[in-house]
Amino acid sequence: MLKTMDKTIYLVTDDAQMDFDTLYKKTELALQGGVTLLQLREKKSSSRTFYQHALKMKDLCKKYDVPLIINDRLDIAQAIDADGVHLGQSDLPLTIARTILGPEKIIGISARTIEDAILAENNGADYLGVGAVFPTSTKNDATVISEKVFHDIQANVSIPIVAIGGITLDNASTIIRRKVNGIAVVSAILGQEDPKKAATHLKTLFITM
Repeated sequence: MLKTMDKTIYLVTDDAQMDFDTLYKKTELALQGGVTLLQLREKKSSSRTFYQHALKMKDLCKKYDVPLIINDRLDIAQAIDADGVHLGQSDLPLTIARTILGPEKIIGISARTIEDAILAENNGADYLGVGAVFPTSTKNDATVISEKVFHDIQANVSIPIVAIGGITLDNASTIIRRKVNGIAVVSAILGQEDPKKAATHLKTLFITM
């Protein structure tokens, strides 16, 4: 079932780093390398452009049998029939999003506190994006959470946890040792000369640790 999807290597795109054609090519290489889940995040694009890009990424993900999650934009997720949506604490409430999308779609929620995490689980979130676990340049408002808070969240919820924020090829093993269900990365894959090799490296870390 889709809800039991592999969240191991969760690639998040960033339209501030490169043009879409370059992003598309790098994303395909990353999918070839072992990315298991893709989130399309576009903060600069118009709604029409986001929609067009999402359609192309949906076809690409289908080619590699990888679910596509849309960041923030419930309307875009609906319009292209994406596999799900990822929402932050300031986005549309989870309960409303679930009513609109239905029970079969994936809804992930960003959580920085135990309270955020417990509320998300109680309201029906399918997974949590917990962080930032390290300082990150791809999200200006990201606050680094302590290792204690991270472990407290793990101890208080039963839904899958994906660590996010500042994860690189060099520090990924530190986070994987926390027994997370996945790591969400941007530059660790898309910022590399060989995205396929980078994705394979991260996937191997999960298998060997």
